[in-house]
Amino acid sequence: MDAYERITRNTAEVVTDAEIETLAADPDGKRAYVGYEPSGVLHIGHMLTANKLIDLQAAGFEVTVLLADVHAYLNDKGSFASIRSTAERMRDQFIAYGLDESNTQFVLGSDFQLDEDYTLDLHALELETTLARAERAMSEIKSGDSVHVSQAVYPLMQALDIPYLGVDLAVGGVEQRKVHMLARDVLPSIDREPPTSLHTPLIADLTTGEGKMSSSAGVTISMEDDRDAIAEKVNSAYCPPTADPEPTDDGIERENPVLQVFEYHVFPRFETVVVERPAEYGGDLEYEAYEPLETDLESGELHPADAKGALAEYLDRLVAPGRDQLVE
Repeated sequence: MDAYERITRNTAEVVTDAEIETLAADPDGKRAYVGYEPSGVLHIGHMLTANKLIDLQAAGFEVTVLLADVHAYLNDKGSFASIRSTAERMRDQFIAYGLDESNTQFVLGSDFQLDEDYTLDLHALELETTLARAERAMSEIKSGDSVHVSQAVYPLMQALDIPYLGVDLAVGGVEQRKVHMLARDVLPSIDREPPTSLHTPLIADLTTGEGKMSSSAGVTISMEDDRDAIAEKVNSAYCPPTADPEPTDDGIERENPVLQVFEYHVFPRFETVVVERPAEYGGDLEYEAYEPLETDLESGELHPADAKGALAEYLDRLVAPGRDQLVE
């Protein structure tokens, strides 16, 4: 697998492809980053972008993880003391999950976001941005329904973080797209380069296949889940015997979240996936890539219950090292 393929696999979008090709042609020493609010235990959403960071490290990138304590405070995620305590725990869990510690820099937002130069540049961006534009960029990542001034400042800070961290590539879920597009619009106004960005897909709600999986609503998989909890959640997951389920009666599109988790979480981390089955049901199935597993589910060769059993097993293997950090 060449650098370009590794960088772009399992992505929803890259902005722009030509810029990604340039980075892929000479990735050594290039830097990528993801920012995370330290607001709780690592969950499957963090793990998806962490998988992409692992890909980028394998392609030759250096990685910066922004533990965005100021952002979390602006998004009403608790006191600075509690947020920073969570940030320390998240750092240990990211390393346990598989990030190369020797090639990962962890940075607190408060290490640079309270400096005078940053503050003055932030004010300059505020002068260039309408309230409606800033709020639109924040619409998919804010907490709660109320509109606060902090929600206008938050995406501008995300934009400014990119040049201040000195990174070549900004990584995030597709819910971050509006923020990255805002950054491309406003950063040239302060003589900063517009960022190249890469967006990972969102996993559908585990129980319904609708919308997106969320740690604040519905069911998600986190690093505090033990083996039994993971198995229970996966066994209750929505998994029709098809990769493209029919829409609901009211026209809402659905996805197969079991297949999505296989595609975006399991296969990027395991060279071979074994689905264990009794001999009377055909014996074990072995897969070296996602597509044959999807094909077997569609054809009926792979039963959803067997797929779920394997998924729970491999998720437990992924989660276990970080889960251990919670009890040390």
